[in-house]
Parts: sequence; structure tokens; C-alpha cells
Amino acid sequence: MTTEHEYVLGTHDAEIDRLGLQHRVWHPRALDAWRRAGFTIGQTIVDVGCGPGYATIDLAEIVGGSGRVVAVDRSRRFLDALERSARLRGFENRIETHELDLAESPLPEGSADGAWARWILAFVREPRALLARISRVLRPGGVFVSHEYFDYSTWRLSPRSPELEEFVSIVMASWRADGGEPDVGLEIPRWLEELGFEILSLKPIVDAVRPSDAVWKWPSAFIEVGLARLVSLGRLTDEQARRIRTAFDERERDPSALMITPAVLEVIAARK
Repeated sequence: MTTEHEYVLGTHDAEIDRLGLQHRVWHPRALDAWRRAGFTIGQTIVDVGCGPGYATIDLAEIVGGSGRVVAVDRSRRFLDALERSARLRGFENRIETHELDLAESPLPEGSADGAWARWILAFVREPRALLARISRVLRPGGVFVSHEYFDYSTWRLSPRSPELEEFVSIVMASWRADGGEPDVGLEIPRWLEELGFEILSLKPIVDAVRPSDAVWKWPSAFIEVGLARLVSLGRLTDEQARRIRTAFDERERDPSALMITPAVLEVIAARK
């Protein structure tokens, strides 16, 4: 098993809280994608890279008591958080957790009706190989839903902020240095077709929002956690982090400021 410090963004409480905020912002889009994918009562769904399990709990509600969600993550700390939430909701019998490294381990055996992954393929060294392992646990006709960045550098501010653009560049470089690829979404449709999937839907997702919009809080929360993480990894100095934080705060206080969010590609594909 991996150690917690190997996570690019960490697994500490602040990151668990940030992931919760992120899920709340993306919740309507996840539900819409799952509906169009046909996720429903009685199915078995694999949550690939479930983290602390916010999406897992939603999926467990969808599949109901006759269904099952197989939640996979390499962080024991994240899985502990999910298992606590499952007990509180009375979902222990419909959520099955597995601690394993998605970069190299096979997924739990079975014949699932669907699989879901959000911002997971960007962080593994061989994302196509992970897609092949996902394919093997889906039954023929099983549907895979993915949300991954295809152009992370669209994250911009108006008025322009060189400091934010510097931060975005450093974030992308740090992910690539750890073997990931922030723009992995560009490759996913082609890889899925090579692996025998039929693409059912491709949908780009990018927002233009003001500081008063709830969506603004999603990248804003990443600034706070991301700066601290990059400083701890030695990729930013305290002075650089302070300058970036100050510049971003100035835009956030400006009600007329505009943020363009990182561009995400939603892919819905069925295994032939």
C-alpha cells in the first residue's frame, strides 16, 4: 500500500473538507451524468478513486438497498472517512470498500453495471492501463462515466492575474513531475474506443463566474490548500505563496471580477 504523503494534494482534514466543497459544487453535474448513463436502482457501480466518499454516498442512494457500490481508493484515511459516513447513513450493506493502488493493482473482480471516475486519471502514471482494468470489471453494455480536465490552463481571471497564471503553471508542472497529466481528458475518448467502448456522449464543461457565484468557491478553496501543499513540497517559497494568495484575494474582493474555470471533459461510454 502507499503512504499518505504520496498523494499530490495530501489526505489531511483540510483536503477532505475541500473535496466536500468541490463535490457540492459538482453534485448537480455528477447526478445529471449518472442519469444519462442509466445508473439506477439495483445496479453495481464501481467508484474508482472514491476519496472520502462523497460521490460514493450519492451513488449508494441511487442504487438503493438492492444495489451495491464498490468504492476503491489507495488512502486508508479517505476510506475511514467514507466508512464513517456509510455507518451514519445505514449504508454499510450497500457500500464495499477496497484499499488498493489504482496505479498498479487490479480492481475487485465482478461484473459491474457502471463505473465512475472524477479527477483520477490525471494523477496515475499509466491512465490507459487503468482504463483497461476498468473495462475488465464492466459487463458488456456497462457504462463508464468520467470527468477529467482537458485544458487546465483555461483557469484564468479577468482582470488578468499573472500570479494566478504562475500558480496554474506550477500546479501543472507538479502533477507532471509526479507522473500525472493534467490534460488527460484529451486522450480518454481515443483510449476508450481502442479498448472497445462506444462513446455515448462527450461534453465540455467550463464556467465563467463572478466571486458571488458558488462555483467560484471551488477553485478558491484549491488555492488555499494547493499553496500550502506546494510550499511543503518545496515547489513554492513562502514569499511566492503569499504573493499569489494576495493577488487572488484582491480579485475575490472585486465583485466585477471574472473567473474562467479549468476545462473538464465529461465522457460517457459503454463497453461493447
